[in-house]
Formats: sequence, structure tokens, C-alpha cells
Amino acid sequence: MFAFLDDHSRAVMAARWGYFEDSVRLAAALRPALAARGVPSRVYVDNGSAFTDAALKRAAARLGIKITHSAPGRPQGRGKIERFFRIVREEFLAGVGDGAGVKDLAGLNRLFTAWCETVYHARPHGETGQPPMDRWLAGGPFPVPEPARLREAFLWSEARLVRKDATVRLFGGAYETSPALAGRKVECVSGPSGLTVLEIFWNGSPYGLAVPRKIGRHSHPKAKPEVPGAPPPATGIDYLAIIAAEHAEAARRHRIRYDALAGDGDGDGAQEAGQ
Repeated sequence: MFAFLDDHSRAVMAARWGYFEDSVRLAAALRPALAARGVPSRVYVDNGSAFTDAALKRAAARLGIKITHSAPGRPQGRGKIERFFRIVREEFLAGVGDGAGVKDLAGLNRLFTAWCETVYHARPHGETGQPPMDRWLAGGPFPVPEPARLREAFLWSEARLVRKDATVRLFGGAYETSPALAGRKVECVSGPSGLTVLEIFWNGSPYGLAVPRKIGRHSHPKAKPEVPGAPPPATGIDYLAIIAAEHAEAARRHRIRYDALAGDGDGDGAQEAGQ
């Protein structure tokens, strides 16, 4: 994908691509979880790139969730999730084995969901004595967001300055906005899977859509459009055919005789060439 770049640029682009992939994976996991279990007041995460980027901060702000990061260099604060990963390896992945019975990633995800809901969430915890699902529901009810609100929370957002020609630049592309936004700083909102259309917000209010710029002919607003006139009536005479025939005849009559140029130097060749 980055073969045309030098080593340094390729490393930078690969790092950015991995960063975006982590953000997409986090949204793909967190968004269905919030739709199914409700919105908590706080999430506790580590300091990985996917947990510190602007996309997660925006989603949390839209849904009223406070983000708490674990202390760097203190693994004790992440003991519960590390223990969960250990159980997954010892029980679920051990049951999967070499993966011969799994056709694809979707099938693996279905097996993991079934194991998590049927076994892990329903089994009493060794310390609390309660199944994880019962303990979670005891702190509820948690508000379940509407689908439209949840979708809007996980959109990507970038701040851009609208140029004098009413366009914005985003990830190498140019987008046309309303001329009234020229010179203003706006928020460009889009889904992570496509940049065909951007939603524009200014001062927190929606301000229409921005579409990819199409380069065409420019003219003064007061200039009248050119209307092609009607073609002249046919005369029945093929003028261009007559001109072409005359040109061919002239070329035949005045063509150069290259065989006459090979004279013996006494003027015969020149005389023949002039005949």
C-alpha cells in the first residue's frame, strides 16, 4: 500500500493506518455493547492509542461518559481485565483448539458471544459470589441510547478552516461547502468507513453537507451562458471534399522527383528536377 514512499514516510503512514484500525476496532466493540447494556457513567481504560484519541473522547462526551485511565506503570490497576484474558485463553481458546471447526471470523465471534453470555457471565465470581451479569444489573438500570444518538456519537470529527473558495481540505480531498462559511472554522463530521459526504457544523449547529469538489468551467455570475446558434442550411455542396481534392491534385502535380536529384553534377539533374 505504501510502496511508493521512502522508508521514513512508509513507517509514519503505517503507524497512522494502525492507529485508525485500532480506533475502528474499539468503536466496533464498544458501540454494540452500549446499545445492549446501556451507557455507564464512567469507563476505565488503559493508555493505548485507541483509548486516548479524539474519537473516543468525542463519543464519551456525546453520551455523558467520563473516561478514567489507569496509572502508567502500575499493572495492578488492570488486574481484572488481565484475569479475564487469562480465562479466555484457558477456557474459550482451549475449546477452539486449532480452529478446524471455525469457518471464519464471524463464526468465531458467534462462538465467543455464546461462551461469554452462557458461561462467563452466568458463573458466580470467586470473590463477590455473584455472576458478573447479576452484579452489573444490580447497579442499573442504565440508560440505553437511541440508535440515532449512538450513531452520531461514534462519527469522526475534524476541525477545518473553510477557504476563500468555500472549500475545506480533509485527508487529501477537497469538499465544497456553503459560501457563507468562507473564512470560518467548522467541524467536519463523517463516518469512519467513507468520506463521500461530510456533515458541517458551525458553532455547534448543523450547516448542511459538504460534497467532494468537482472541477468545472468557471464564469462570472453576471455572464450570460453561451447558446450555440443554429447550423447554416445545407447547400448540397461538400466544400471540404472539394478542398481535399484540390490539395491532392496539387500535391500530385508538384511532387518532388527524388530520382532526378541523383545527377552527375553537370546540371542535368537540376534541369530534370525542374521539368
